[in-house]
Amino acid sequence: MTLSADDVRLLPLSLRRELIAAGHTDRSLARGLRTGALARPRRGAYVDGHMWAGLTDEERYAVRARAAYRQAGTDVVLSHASALPFLDAPLWGHDLADVHLTRRDGRTGRREAGIRQHRGRLVDGDIVEANGLLVSSPVRATLEVATLVSVEASLAVANHFLHRGALTIEQLHGRYESPLLHWPASLGTTLMLRLADPRIESVGESRTAYFLWRSCLPKPVPQFEVFDGHVLVGRLDFAFPDLGIWLEFDGRVKYERFRRPGEAIVDVVLREKRRQDRIEEITGWRCLRIVWADLARPAALERRILQLVDDVARTRGVRRDQA
Repeated sequence: MTLSADDVRLLPLSLRRELIAAGHTDRSLARGLRTGALARPRRGAYVDGHMWAGLTDEERYAVRARAAYRQAGTDVVLSHASALPFLDAPLWGHDLADVHLTRRDGRTGRREAGIRQHRGRLVDGDIVEANGLLVSSPVRATLEVATLVSVEASLAVANHFLHRGALTIEQLHGRYESPLLHWPASLGTTLMLRLADPRIESVGESRTAYFLWRSCLPKPVPQFEVFDGHVLVGRLDFAFPDLGIWLEFDGRVKYERFRRPGEAIVDVVLREKRRQDRIEEITGWRCLRIVWADLARPAALERRILQLVDDVARTRGVRRDQA
């Protein structure tokens, strides 16, 4: 889970005291900020201004987290959402206003501008090292964020780690339910653990799975494999074999992942369309493709799915409740 050395989240960062020791003055630093040669992610921390300007909000958050970690006046661990960038986990649905640090001395945490310190009991296995930083382990970070964000957002984190083998459902349950470790119970965490599924591959798929659960639609089979004889034709994001339909989440990440050397995105899209046609020929099922904007309109998306179920049922000569 260590980030590559050239990852922009590891953008070189210097503290004021280091720059002053190297011969800079407060006046030269102020001039660098005015001209854009420097940027200040946090008070007393400086980075290259041109590189900073090209970062996303999530990447800037990672740089601010590193700055807060280096400036901490006590022994801390990057925790909660602030651990996720360095575990290469998604930050979708997280409030990026504050950097989260957990104190290792057991003392009560404090809150200051842009920093939220937590007091927590850290046990063996709760801390890992990533790119020279001490951060919450995947198991602990997953449970930490579940106390602060929506079930949908924490589910995306859990599924990310599960799918990549960074943790197991048993490890999550064991850490959460241990009577000796006193993890704070919450309905949101309990539900996240119930819905977590290692077959889910992306944030978009996690959000789709959560939408399907909220909509009380039949439970699908994630990553359903379709064969032509002994040849695997494809894996379907969410299959409903009894209904004769399947759903595919279409995000840019998917097309980037399947793009072959020298291919344009349009080539991947056309290849995906041919794959869909072949799967429809083999199964006789219908496909509905979902994009990010659809998840922002859940009622409309539910109507589209139910309409597709009705359309398929009519071709089969049965009612939806019999499909």
